Amino acid sequence: MNELEKLIAGFRQFRKRYYEDEPELFKQLINKGQSPKALVIACCDSRVHPAQVMDTDPGDIFVVRNVANVVPPCQDDGKSHGTSAAIEFAVKHLGVKHIIIFGHGQCGGVRSLMEGKHQDHKHGFIDAWMDIVAPAREKILKEHRDAAFDDQCRACELAVIDISVNNLMTFPWIREMVVRNNLFIHGWYFDIEQGILFERDKSEKGFSPIC
Repeated sequence: MNELEKLIAGFRQFRKRYYEDEPELFKQLINKGQSPKALVIACCDSRVHPAQVMDTDPGDIFVVRNVANVVPPCQDDGKSHGTSAAIEFAVKHLGVKHIIIFGHGQCGGVRSLMEGKHQDHKHGFIDAWMDIVAPAREKILKEHRDAAFDDQCRACELAVIDISVNNLMTFPWIREMVVRNNLFIHGWYFDIEQGILFERDKSEKGFSPIC
């Protein structure tokens, strides 16, 4: 079985489960539309599928994926902003109650950031994208200057979550809803080496394991 055949076989299993064996769920989603309670902003990493890692059913979570689970600051300039558009749709139109920034270990985007600017054609878009969270690299190089590179990368993965959480608060309508306790923001970190999920402390004092 080649790569595409595996994907097609997977779709057959999906179709059998949700359209043949258990059709009620999709009938409800089709008739009533989606109403997820959480927006998950995750990385594109192929090892970290939020729906799979969190064992969710279709309709449970609204997912945005980009390199390194980055949330850019609010820029109401009339230009195209894919991640911001998805956040707007989830919050204003779907009425999600929770936003989860879902970071993970061994993140290639963060590793690229920690390497610094690249003088090649392979990082033209990546370097520009990761500039959004460049303060994370500066923070880690200052606070963990003598640490091993892999340890710096892990620390930066957590720092990127912090920046993304803070960038969410630059959207006026998000900040207003958070202040009124109508919307809750979370920072989660999945350690893929140990299979442990960490949660960001609300007082920004670090991350603690939750399961």
